[in-house]
Amino acid sequence: MITLYGSFPAFGLPQASPFVMKTEVQLKMAEIPYRLERGSRENGPKGKIPYIVEAENCLGDSTFIRDHIEKGYGIDLDRGLTPDMRARSWAIERMLEDHLYWAVVYQRWMIDENFDAGPAHFFDTLPSEAREQARTAARTQVAATLYGQGLGRHSPAEVADLGCRSVKALATLLGNKAYLMGPAPSAIDATAFAMIAAATAPAFVSVLRDFTEDQCNLMRYRDRLMADYYPSYAARRAA
Repeated sequence: MITLYGSFPAFGLPQASPFVMKTEVQLKMAEIPYRLERGSRENGPKGKIPYIVEAENCLGDSTFIRDHIEKGYGIDLDRGLTPDMRARSWAIERMLEDHLYWAVVYQRWMIDENFDAGPAHFFDTLPSEAREQARTAARTQVAATLYGQGLGRHSPAEVADLGCRSVKALATLLGNKAYLMGPAPSAIDATAFAMIAAATAPAFVSVLRDFTEDQCNLMRYRDRLMADYYPSYAARRAA
């Protein structure tokens, strides 16, 4: 059986990491039995989560995990898609994972109120004398990563503007369809659902969240997939 090593429920979401949500949803789409465990980046083969362990194999990165489960189990999560649809799926995935994701990270870590409400609590179990030092060090490292990626070189308003452009593009591509590529879900829907859920995490307040929640088709899409793949969280939102 596959063991998926992920993050943990946080911020009003089933998983703190959208990449873990993506992989978990793809495993559910493929109807492959798995066990979920909390993992640490230090133990992952690429220094990040998610990663999976199956028999003697340990594999990291959500994209390569998908490749593994499709090849290993004879499954095509994009079955029925044309070459053009597959190409568009890849382009959308890159927009979401290499652009929108970083706007979400900025929202969580660089806005003081959001940091205090969310990531700051990652260090609550540390001794009091080490807690603030760890928080400062981690936030400094995230800021450096964002600067290297590029979004961290912009003002908060500019980061929000760029993130909202990707959200608007996704809303336009979805239109009135049930799923991004048509009437049936495919692999890209796991990615899009996870990123939209992350952008609208209840714990955080931001321009990006407000704008995303104004896209009614994305909210219907998020809520439908949440009900399909995380019904207990969907019920909690509805309560």
